[in-house]
Amino acid sequence: MLKEPIENTAMKYFWSLCLLFLLLSCSSDSTNRNPYLQEVNFRFELNLNLPLYSNLNTIGNPVYVGNSGVGTRGAFVIKSSLDSYYAFEASCPNHTPNDCSTMTIDGQNVVCSCEGYTYNLFTGQQLDRPNDGKRYHDLLYYRATQSGNVVVISN
Repeated sequence: MLKEPIENTAMKYFWSLCLLFLLLSCSSDSTNRNPYLQEVNFRFELNLNLPLYSNLNTIGNPVYVGNSGVGTRGAFVIKSSLDSYYAFEASCPNHTPNDCSTMTIDGQNVVCSCEGYTYNLFTGQQLDRPNDGKRYHDLLYYRATQSGNVVVISN
């Protein structure tokens, strides 16, 4: 019976350790990014040639997408540079969805009519965060990619 050279055994051991490390370092964290908003899987295409979405051809002009199945209460989409877009959940991130939680566009910001919280659509951050020791959440971010004249938003 031939014995394997020590180098072969060492290489098998090395690659086994590398594979084990790789498997252990992978994460399947499925925690909710916001305790008030459900993670909704969706994919929606916005054709920039349609008048409904033509504002997205100009940097800084947001559009509300309120179609059924898009996020929890719809999504806000804004062109942030020549070739990139941001998309955010339209429901206020600081309370559970209710009658007043769908925010409205105010320039390049969105405002929650429940508490009057304001969020910036370029950063997703809350602009008027109270200093009361409570935890406040920024807008829930969705993927936004462009392919030709179509912007795809998804989660």
